Amino acid sequence: MGHAMFADNTLTPKEAVRLCALGTIASRPMRYSELAGSVRHFTSRIMGPSLELMGISIELLRYEGLVETLEGQGMEDDSMLTISAAGRRELVTLLTARLRPGSDLSKLVVALKMRFLDLLESEERAHQIDLLIEGADSELARLADLRGSDGEGGSALAAWLDHDIALLESRLAWLEDFRARL
Repeated sequence: MGHAMFADNTLTPKEAVRLCALGTIASRPMRYSELAGSVRHFTSRIMGPSLELMGISIELLRYEGLVETLEGQGMEDDSMLTISAAGRRELVTLLTARLRPGSDLSKLVVALKMRFLDLLESEERAHQIDLLIEGADSELARLADLRGSDGEGGSALAAWLDHDIALLESRLAWLEDFRARL
């Protein structure tokens, strides 16, 4: 890969945007403007508008050989783009990257993993869901531990933790059900 992930092999915001662009163009060829608009729409609906997420250069993806034009020169004539073989390899690398526990960016990356899950081989699809289950499990364990050590039974923190724990338990049940149907 010509760019660096975070040290723990999780995606940076720019890489999450790259994943969105490559996954989108992998589904079907589309024009520069349509691809840029689609990426902006998806990332801003999940995370809200963010300058950090607007920094995708589709021109750069083309320069790096991850997408190629079917006709036309490029951005200036809004040419039709498709993903290249190198782009497909990069897509799988990004799609199978680890998740940072509990960050806003993770929410986007999980949504992208689910959106493009069917672009992976079935064994890798199952593995990605297993990793999401593992992540939810360990987050649940951390919150339950914190909840257990919280002496203030009626505090706002306890109520908030109970709420978060219920959400995680619901997510875990959903993921396990989804995994069983893969």
